[in-house]
This record gives sequence, structure tokens and C-alpha cells, in this order.
Amino acid sequence: MIRYTLRCADGHEFESWFQSAGAFDALARSGHLSCAVCGSPRVEKSLMAPHVAADAEASPPKRALSAPKSPAEQALAALRKHIEKSADYVGRDFATQARAMHLGDAPERPIWGETRPDEAKALLEDGVPVAPLPFRRAKDSN
Repeated sequence: MIRYTLRCADGHEFESWFQSAGAFDALARSGHLSCAVCGSPRVEKSLMAPHVAADAEASPPKRALSAPKSPAEQALAALRKHIEKSADYVGRDFATQARAMHLGDAPERPIWGETRPDEAKALLEDGVPVAPLPFRRAKDSN
């Protein structure tokens, strides 16, 4: 495995792992790379130097893998925190509960959960205000 620091045409830097240098080149040629921040398909390797630490004190402080790094990751983490704090997680019962609130059969409250694409489409077609979230419940994430 090889880790590259990548940069998109808009200047966003991020890191990604590849099976080999050839694997990176093949993905780049086929257009299967995109910026982790903005989604731009124009991604190139950035200048990078290997990390060699003489001893434990020379090593830079390590960031937990789950800690947000970029402004986009920080914003996403803040959104997740706000939703988990202010809305009820209703799981796979989301479509039923959202529809009941829309029809006045249940008291309105902020909810979030899971639903199938066809159920989400039906809610939208019926005027139920719903939007997809860019994350899963923390308990369900790796």
C-alpha cells in the first residue's frame, strides 16, 4: 500500500491510500478519482516527503483517525452532533413517522432515521419535507 497526498484543482489537499503507484495511475486515467472535500474530478499528486522520525519525540502529534481534519469534515462533524442532540433517531420507522407528522396524525418533532429510496421519493412526491443526511448513525458506522 502507498499513501499519497493529493490536491484538487481548487487547492484542497487530502490523503488517500492506493494498492500501488500503478493503481493510482490507472484510477487517475480512468477518471475514478475525486476530491474528498469538493468532489472535483481534477485530482493530482501533491508534493510530499516521506515521514521519517528519529525517535518518539521527533514524531508529530498523531491525530485520531476519527478526528475531523478539513473544514468540510469539521462542518460534517458539527452537523452530526447537532442532529444527534436535537432530533430523535427513529431508525427504519422514519417514513411512517414523517408521514404521520405531515398528515397531523402525530405531533411534530425533529426526527431522523433510515428509509428506502422508493419510500423517500414517495414522501417527497407527497410534499413531506425530507432531506438525505451525509452520514449514518455513529453506532452503525465502522
